[in-house]
Amino acid sequence: MGQDDGTGTDRTRPPGTPGALSRWFQRTANARTMRKIRRGKGRTMGMDMLILHTIGRRSGQRRETPLMRLADGEDAVLVIASGGGSVNPDWHANLMAHPDGVSVELPGREPVSARAHELRGADRERAWQRLAAEQPRIAKYQSKSDREYPLIRLTLQ
Repeated sequence: MGQDDGTGTDRTRPPGTPGALSRWFQRTANARTMRKIRRGKGRTMGMDMLILHTIGRRSGQRRETPLMRLADGEDAVLVIASGGGSVNPDWHANLMAHPDGVSVELPGREPVSARAHELRGADRERAWQRLAAEQPRIAKYQSKSDREYPLIRLTLQ
């Protein structure tokens, strides 16, 4: 944990990034959510979920992250919201560093290989409109952020 400068802020942590306690809560919640997804419960808080398997861009280690998904035929579209944070989460950087080293675990199923690519232009706009209609909370997060949330299509192999 970084040093407190007396203002209640952590001087070693970039603005918009979570602190140690927040990261602990997130890891704990992620583990619980992944157990539910693996038992076949694919909906949490009104959102369809999946487990994204990526390769760490620096470590080369396998990473697993439970995420909201927007089904699009056989594919899935992911929103890089980071809970409304001002920076993209680490799993996004891992995904973009190794877009072919991805697999997706749908509720109660084994992981399947996938290919990731970022949606742009009209494709992104169509996906965003559908997403905002299905998940208004994501649109609310976006309206409060100074960055445009990337949308990623995972094409299952």
